[in-house]
Amino acid sequence: MRLTLLPAATLLAALAGCATPPPASTPSATTAPGVNAVDHRAKNVIFFLGDGLGINTLTAARIFAVGEDGELAIDKLPESAFVKTFSNDAQVTDSAASMAAYMTGVKHNNGVVSMSFGTRSVAPGKDANGNNLVSRCEGGSAAVTLLELARRRGMAVGVVTNTSVTDATPASTYAHACHRKLETDIAASLVPGGAGYNAALGVRGLDVLFGGGAQHFTPFAKGGKRADNRDLLAELGSKGFRVVNDTAQFDALKPGQPAVGLFAANHMDFDAARDPARQPALPAMAAKAIELLAPNPNGFFLMVEGGLIDHALHATLGKRALQETVAFDAALQAAIARMEALDPGLKNTLIVATADHDHTLLLNGYAARTGKTTPTNPGVLGLVRTADGKPTLDGKGQPYTIIGFGTGEQRHAGDRTAHLTDDIVTRDDYHQEAVVRTRKGAETHGGSDVYLGATGANAELFRGTIDNTRVFNLIKTAAGL
Repeated sequence: MRLTLLPAATLLAALAGCATPPPASTPSATTAPGVNAVDHRAKNVIFFLGDGLGINTLTAARIFAVGEDGELAIDKLPESAFVKTFSNDAQVTDSAASMAAYMTGVKHNNGVVSMSFGTRSVAPGKDANGNNLVSRCEGGSAAVTLLELARRRGMAVGVVTNTSVTDATPASTYAHACHRKLETDIAASLVPGGAGYNAALGVRGLDVLFGGGAQHFTPFAKGGKRADNRDLLAELGSKGFRVVNDTAQFDALKPGQPAVGLFAANHMDFDAARDPARQPALPAMAAKAIELLAPNPNGFFLMVEGGLIDHALHATLGKRALQETVAFDAALQAAIARMEALDPGLKNTLIVATADHDHTLLLNGYAARTGKTTPTNPGVLGLVRTADGKPTLDGKGQPYTIIGFGTGEQRHAGDRTAHLTDDIVTRDDYHQEAVVRTRKGAETHGGSDVYLGATGANAELFRGTIDNTRVFNLIKTAAGL
């Protein structure tokens, strides 16, 4: 590690902005292997992860929301790269291995959450209630995460998701496990001083935790999944956390007290189907997290996941996947706007947005431009049509949709019994057709590279085609962790 001295002009700019200079004992930048040093570290880091947000899904969501020639917030990020996502043991990664690579810089086997290289993924055994939640790990050690490095430097830390907070992606920021399904253990790692606590989170634990997954914090006798009868939410409350479970309580949160908001027993609902009184929207959760974290004089690290993109794609629910992508993009825009108000020009803030893996969503045929989807225009959700509006027909003389999937539950072995119409294929619950049939809800991930965009302090480090483990090193260098 080497110490990089800040130029006087840079130091004055830091003092004038939202950032404060690091303590004298803290270097302003560290250099990861193969990464050039930076002159001025990012005080704040926000990492956005669209779970399953491959290039095809991103393109379809853009057309859906703003038309072919429009731009989403993620499209406007000034720096960009492509990310290779393969895991240590598979060409096509799962969310645990990919997010753990981002968070630790270590290639993981599928299913493993932020552990040392080569740790085997071992499926859990059954607990006293028959739930597969008992660890059968064979070894391995914890791999340090970006969030833990941020905590070491005194930064505030937060995790926001619309899945269970113990799901693979959020868990990879703060927990360590040989299998992603050890969700009761993952939940226990969040309770300061309790059995199974991850001491690397410091004496106070996370400052902000928003999402679903209350069942993994709740005793089995009270409808939860915990066979140890611990009530982790009560324990968190006794440790000084403000624990909330609906939108009104969420809205009332103020800086000065760590906050846990769990708004569903398991995963939260799709954005277009959620009850706004019960579940806050992802953009609101991202903005609230920034409000709670930003007062920390040492800056903050925040991870925001749009996890339901992945859920919709696994179910081949194209419309839901695009709606979830738009909600994720709105959260990114909300975070940029909030940070621009706090830190004009993002001189002290790095924002990175990417995906952990692709899916098998396809854009089929030579469809004429559709423009954005409206109540009267099916847009990219509709049938493939030529410029004169006539449906393009397949080899059996039947129309087909612009969006399809390589794998999925809706595969026709023979001729369809009825012609598809725009009314049918634009419904919320329509499952697009697939080439290879899977069981219900089991459309697979894809192995293609994913997009990464960045803005703010040291965003220029992100360029070219890079491995997902390198993203860890670039963020580490950008923030001087």
